[in-house]
Amino acid sequence: MKAKDLRERSTEDLVELRAQLKKDAFGNRMKNYTSQLADTSLLPKARKDIARIELILSERVKSEGAES
Repeated sequence: MKAKDLRERSTEDLVELRAQLKKDAFGNRMKNYTSQLADTSLLPKARKDIARIELILSERVKSEGAES
């Protein structure tokens, strides 16, 4: 996912997406431990997507605090 696309989404949507990605990342880690995961590149991709979302959410919190 691109950060530009994520910035266009609402905060509620980003929170839901982060929860879903965390759930998927956990499932992929378990599949990797049991050697059922075919594409191991999904692990770092999911971690980076979650980090992008958390960065955007923290930017929004900081900007809301600066406006007050």
